[in-house]
Amino acid sequence: MSKPVYKRILLKLSGEALAGTQGHGISSPTIKQIAKDIKEAHATGVEIGLVIGGGNIFRGVAASAQGMDRASSDYMGMLATCINSLALQDALEKENVPTRVQSAIEMDEIAEPYIRRRAIRHLEKGRIVIFAAGTGNPYFTTDTAAALRAMEINAQVLMKATKVDGIYDKDPTKYTDAIRYEKITYIDVLKQGLQVMDSTAISLCMDNKLPIMTFDLAKTGNIFKAVVGEKIGTIVH
Repeated sequence: MSKPVYKRILLKLSGEALAGTQGHGISSPTIKQIAKDIKEAHATGVEIGLVIGGGNIFRGVAASAQGMDRASSDYMGMLATCINSLALQDALEKENVPTRVQSAIEMDEIAEPYIRRRAIRHLEKGRIVIFAAGTGNPYFTTDTAAALRAMEINAQVLMKATKVDGIYDKDPTKYTDAIRYEKITYIDVLKQGLQVMDSTAISLCMDNKLPIMTFDLAKTGNIFKAVVGEKIGTIVH
């Protein structure tokens, strides 16, 4: 078994990733595959914290653009992340991976409240911790929640698993001449307006020197490769 190059990571998954090819909701085959990939990475001994978006169920920003109150729509988005978190917890536990869900909004019947020291203790005991409900505050994305939780648990890297295999200078789905970066600085990401994460999350990582790694989640085994230090995707440093 290959050894991990990190002791502790924060893995950010987009909600859309759980929808698979159906485009919305939760795809059972997709979530099973993601759980298997996470299990393979976890078996190396790395400690894993997880943050999942809710875009496959509800997008607060989109609802806000259509006239809904932004704070209300953001709280609905947070509840969507809780649904995804419970679904992924179930998939991981079916793979015999011990998992805890901690929610930034209190929901005693379905999840523990987010308590930093308790989360770290779970990680030390080899459990995967899924951080649900974003930061618990409207106007902040799950990207920002991922950056915040990564720093709170002292993760060495924030891994963002997306639908593309890294960061490009322009949209690779629209432009065939798009160039992929192997490494790029936080400042360049902000200056070029690259859609890696929102600017709040990038700035937070930059201020605290937390590297961000982005890679393609759809490719089986990529989480394992990222954990053992293989060169995949793009690193923001």
